[in-house]
Amino acid sequence: MQVTEFLIGRNSHPRLIEPAPEGQVMERIYQAALRAPDHAGLTPWRLIEFRNEGLGQLGELFAQAKLCEDPGASIEDLTRLRNMTYRAPLVIAVIAKIQEHPKVPASEQLLSAGCVAHGLLLAAEAEGFAAMWRSGSLCFDPKVKQSLKLNDADELLGFIYMGSPVGRRKALPERKTSDFVEKWT
Repeated sequence: MQVTEFLIGRNSHPRLIEPAPEGQVMERIYQAALRAPDHAGLTPWRLIEFRNEGLGQLGELFAQAKLCEDPGASIEDLTRLRNMTYRAPLVIAVIAKIQEHPKVPASEQLLSAGCVAHGLLLAAEAEGFAAMWRSGSLCFDPKVKQSLKLNDADELLGFIYMGSPVGRRKALPERKTSDFVEKWT
């Protein structure tokens, strides 16, 4: 398959099961993602991998964050948060490590970390696995950020859920480039 065709067909997979990539395959996925654009070589990113018991710890962190925000949270909500991390056998937190730099603004560093997240999605699929980028209010929760040891300037961009796809691929919408591309000729 040509690279362009591969990119056009990339798809998020919400249902993921074992096996997840590991060992040399996971190393290749990380190496591919770490080729993100990186002005001045700042490497403005950090990744945290959650597997096995780590998934339960992350789910418990989500539940505790909810309890801090809402001490009257229902058992159902807390159970849902605890179980969220088990939607895939592997979850990777993507963190933008924003640094002061005279030539590289924070926005560029944030985009670089976003490219790492996208690289994880692409490389997982290229290795025969699947992934989905999930975010939401937990990415902005102070307890979650503190527990993951983020500095004040850091941004939690989301969680990459990764594993083997199950079920049919969802249909991809057709996109007309004329809706998004303005041409100056």
